Amino acid sequence: MAPSADPAPSLSEPALPDDEFAWHKLVDLDELGEGRVMTVTVGHESLCVTRTAGGGYGCLGNACPHQGGPLGEGSIEGGWLRCPWHGYDYSPKNGKPPPPFDDAPAAYLTEVRDDGVYVALPVERPRDRTVSDVLVETMVAWGVTHVFGMVGHSNLGFADAVRAVEARGDLTFIGIRHEGAASFAACAYGKLTGGLAACFAIAGPGSTNLLTGLYDAKMDRAPVLALSGQVPSKVRGRGAFQDTDLSAAFADVARYSATVQSGSSYAELMSLACKTAIVERDVAHLVLPDEVQVLPAPSGGAGSPGSPQGRTGSRAVEPPAGALAAAVSAVAAARRPLIIVGHGARSAMADIVALAEQIGAPVATTFKAKGLIGDRHPLACGVLGRSGTPIASWFMNEADLLLTFGVSFANHTGIADYKPIVQVDFDPMALGRFHPVDVPVLAEVGVAARALAQAMPADRRCEDLRGEVAERWAIWRDEKARRRADDRGEGLNAASVFDALSRLVPADAIVAVDVGNHAYSFGRYFETRGQTVLMSGYLGSIGFALPAAMGCWAATRSRPEHAGRAVVSVSGDGGFGQYAMEFTTATKHGMDITHVLLNNNELGKISKEQRAAELDVWQTSLHNPDFAAFADLCGARGFRVSAPGELDEAVEAALDHQGPSLVEILTDPLLV
Repeated sequence: MAPSADPAPSLSEPALPDDEFAWHKLVDLDELGEGRVMTVTVGHESLCVTRTAGGGYGCLGNACPHQGGPLGEGSIEGGWLRCPWHGYDYSPKNGKPPPPFDDAPAAYLTEVRDDGVYVALPVERPRDRTVSDVLVETMVAWGVTHVFGMVGHSNLGFADAVRAVEARGDLTFIGIRHEGAASFAACAYGKLTGGLAACFAIAGPGSTNLLTGLYDAKMDRAPVLALSGQVPSKVRGRGAFQDTDLSAAFADVARYSATVQSGSSYAELMSLACKTAIVERDVAHLVLPDEVQVLPAPSGGAGSPGSPQGRTGSRAVEPPAGALAAAVSAVAAARRPLIIVGHGARSAMADIVALAEQIGAPVATTFKAKGLIGDRHPLACGVLGRSGTPIASWFMNEADLLLTFGVSFANHTGIADYKPIVQVDFDPMALGRFHPVDVPVLAEVGVAARALAQAMPADRRCEDLRGEVAERWAIWRDEKARRRADDRGEGLNAASVFDALSRLVPADAIVAVDVGNHAYSFGRYFETRGQTVLMSGYLGSIGFALPAAMGCWAATRSRPEHAGRAVVSVSGDGGFGQYAMEFTTATKHGMDITHVLLNNNELGKISKEQRAAELDVWQTSLHNPDFAAFADLCGARGFRVSAPGELDEAVEAALDHQGPSLVEILTDPLLV
């Protein structure tokens, strides 16, 4: 909008505001030189302040009427204020453009006083209630207490609604450094609690960065609410900046995905998203176009938040009588039944353990279910499968019946499909998913375990195998002691690391485990005493542990049943490097997280796989910093362990530290 007919800008004074106004100081007299422009914020109003030789001071709204360019970042050229984005010109005094144009930014009267330059601004109105307020209040009603994400240009309206609710104390926003950490944190919250946390991102790359953590939630059946800002609808589909088809991008990962439109039933859309995530134990996703976020909330009932009241019922599904009778008959006839529990049994272990004690059956877990029964229980035999103990594999091989609860039969677990199997699961698609089973039982696993216990006849043939479990543990613990003595002079062995953690990590701790050799070692060597263990199960995503610990920490702040629990995360150097800067997030929020990092300066699991495939070890070495010093630089506490004698003291000090801490342990990549 270059000047043509009249090259001199109008310098007439703008009028005083028509409504109630107040004077505010803009700048000191010597703060802004002639021919200069600057941005000043007064309250929530962003202003462009100018000073010219002929016109003195001027004050305009900071947004160019064309596309919102920041006029306060512009320049004075030929007496005109030039927009930095597209070169449109305006009078620095009253905002009028050169003819024939008539679109102008708001202009405000200035006054030079002895102590500075003042401006007359309309009195700021109270914040209007918006569509975003309805959405946020609805998700709070559904139990969302934490939102992990990043605020940006295409989600500002929704972010302001989150801010308002946080100011009332109903919600906590955790600003992360990478959106992938946000989705992993929300995923871990769902895995631990069965409830909802939300992850939040801008359009385009911000939202696509959420996908890995959301796939982890989907594959491990964890409820997560994902919220995406979107470009304005008027430019959607026209190749605008960060214009991506988010509905298509999220179509595979989200059980439910919808775009909130002008005129939508806002509370109903959010309620359906929250209900889908919780009931289906899956990902729900809402897309929020930029302009819809700030629309005025509807009046009356349409603007009221939704809630879970009257929306869900009991999911305590009882087993069908015929299936229950067949299961009872199979178990009662077995001499050596083995109970195997998976992640799906997380909320029903009391009933399953009671059944095991009644019939004297050993209990093995999948890796994802590690810790659901403590390893000191007289019937516990540890993890079954690639990450497991020889105790669990012994009892599977010797069993004459496998009784499974909430187990997916993944190949990493390696459940013997040639054994007679009674499978209990709440999901009909999980029953016999990979091969037929002898007795499929569709029921909530806790209800089924109670029903089996009540119906079990007194003349059952089951042997009490507690004594044999103890014998097998003694053999395995002797072997672990021999492995702790291994030393090639190239770092600590994994058996020693996890022996120390078995002894020192509090029995009620929540432990988030990453992916890599250390995870296999954790499954074999770490003996649980009541800890809750979380991991990236079927997706197997490296980098899970630290962001997951952040989500678990949030649960200790919002869920009474987890209050006061210690949070520990365990990773290798490769996994920690994925989201290392989230340690600054943990520091900012004072998260009481202890991160244990096994540093072998390589992607050890990949090296191992290359050797197993008779290939050269290639491109698995890593160049690492001193991670303990890095933790200190982040404002946390770092401890470095290079000898076995230093291990206990460092772990104890890290656990005692109030706030985030990191124990870097230099380990031997071959002694896993």
